[in-house]
Amino acid sequence: MTASSDPVGTIGIDESGKGDYFGPLVIAGAYVTPDQEEGLRTVGVRDSKALADKKAITLAERIRTLCPTTLVVIGPERYNGLYASFKNLNKLLAWGHARAIENLLEQVGCERVIADQFGAERFLNNALMEKGRSITLIQKHRAEQEIAVAAASIVARAEFLRRLGDLGQRYHLPLPKGASAQVITAGKAFVKQHSSDALSQVAKLHFRTTEKILIN
Repeated sequence: MTASSDPVGTIGIDESGKGDYFGPLVIAGAYVTPDQEEGLRTVGVRDSKALADKKAITLAERIRTLCPTTLVVIGPERYNGLYASFKNLNKLLAWGHARAIENLLEQVGCERVIADQFGAERFLNNALMEKGRSITLIQKHRAEQEIAVAAASIVARAEFLRRLGDLGQRYHLPLPKGASAQVITAGKAFVKQHSSDALSQVAKLHFRTTEKILIN
């Protein structure tokens, strides 16, 4: 997709994997102009949480053909290192969101960015770099109601699912989504097969799930 420089467009930012013990944190951005909105709605773009996995994966491919997008993927090992440095999930999220915004601003000229509200607004504002500080940043709850944010949420989720599947294949063990009892069972199986030290390669260790997996 050829990058647009239409300043009336909107960049939407959203993430996937934040509440999932296994797999990466994926942050996506999508730049949508008013004349692209109807096309996105027609193909079924809406909040990714309302979509089945297969539908999200299919829609993500379509979105990437309709508008410029970007991805910031923070794999488990990198995530654990960043979390140890930031010691705060919202600051880590802000760091990733800011980079997704900056990366997309390298492709498009845009003055308006919408992101879901997480933590204090200052976290994301403070994390923005040179290009990001020149835009109007709107942070609000239920931002996925905005078509640009909904598109970004789908792109992020599809990439999270792909990366989670790749991790499972690499370690020859299915890695479930979420942080349920099923995840704990899978974590115990992983530790038995690969050791507790290897858990940092597939999981977000600050979750309480880690304690439940490692307890005898």
